[in-house]
Amino acid sequence: MKEKVVIAYSGGLDTSYCVKYLANEKNLDVYSAIANTGGFSEEELRDIEEKAYALGVSKHITLDVTATYYQKCIRYMVFGNVLKNNTYPLSVSSERIFQALAIVKYAREVGAKYIAHGSTGAGNDQVRFDLTFQILAPEIEILTPIRDQVLTREAEINYLKAAGVERDWTKMAYSINKGLWGTSIGGKETLTSDQALPASAYPSQPLKEGSERLELVFEKGELTTVNGKTYADRVDAIRAVEAVGSAYAIGRDIHVGDTIIGIKGRVGFEAAAPLLILKAHHLLEKHTLTKWQMYWKEQIANWYGMMLHEAMYLEPTLRDIEAFLESTQQNVSGKVFIDLFPRHFQLAGVATPHDLMKSDFGEYGEVNKAWNGDDVKGFTKIISNSLKIFNNVNKGQLDI
Repeated sequence: MKEKVVIAYSGGLDTSYCVKYLANEKNLDVYSAIANTGGFSEEELRDIEEKAYALGVSKHITLDVTATYYQKCIRYMVFGNVLKNNTYPLSVSSERIFQALAIVKYAREVGAKYIAHGSTGAGNDQVRFDLTFQILAPEIEILTPIRDQVLTREAEINYLKAAGVERDWTKMAYSINKGLWGTSIGGKETLTSDQALPASAYPSQPLKEGSERLELVFEKGELTTVNGKTYADRVDAIRAVEAVGSAYAIGRDIHVGDTIIGIKGRVGFEAAAPLLILKAHHLLEKHTLTKWQMYWKEQIANWYGMMLHEAMYLEPTLRDIEAFLESTQQNVSGKVFIDLFPRHFQLAGVATPHDLMKSDFGEYGEVNKAWNGDDVKGFTKIISNSLKIFNNVNKGQLDI
């Protein structure tokens, strides 16, 4: 009997090549599995399944991990307002871990000797898949045909054509990875430092002009209500925001950052829902958290995002960080108002019973109610003591 291999299959060029190569050249019994993190419709999943069977797989399966992905990762990225390099909402970075977790579990269930993925040798995903597979299933060997053969897209297309696989290959000019928390777009432009992606490369095209008001309600840091409609399933709330925001082409950008393997990388993305939700949540926190809660959240969340990006989700420290982030959300409840325009948005304000601006102590820049001028004079004199001492001992050094 042939040995089984489970391939993390997306229906794209790289994984299509892997299916044919592993069956024809390695004589393996190929099982394909797509781990859906919320980026595919039922129609798209059926199309991917049809493509898999057309390529000759013995079995294809869809593993839906959307709810797990939200519960164990996305909500913590919201709690932490996580944006890599203040730009990228870790769309692919975070979802790859949960795809890998689902694939390795399935491979063990079917008794596969091998697991395969279609990552190249020049990016982050190879590390995310390999690391997860190695830790959780060290007995299963990892196969990576694209990486091992250093293949170009043209070489893959030529191989598939020779194997009798007919598709519209022009549609594969861009590599698109779609998930609940955003879509990444890679192409020839992102391999440069100076070229922008054409508007046509983005999957969502703008439909609306003018402007409209978006109202988001958060309860203890989690989005629950969009424009007056409450969603029991938080995933549906995210999708509702995406539907509104993507119609204005909000959330498009290009992320530049350091890859896990040390080189610089550049990728386009569209993420209307993540950008709107994160910025709205952050504004609500500015009104409801203390100065030091905000400070330490920013430091710790930055580490959380970096470790997620660099494939370290299984590191126990992240569970500790998640516990801290969740504990900060006790009073992060209320409504946020956002004005939407073509390709941009503006945070208008918040309404929350936990608003620390609405206190009896004073009105910023206007009236002080809980202290008087003499209190401020004495306070200022005391906090200036350390600088007065330094200036007295080191005369002239503070002159600017």
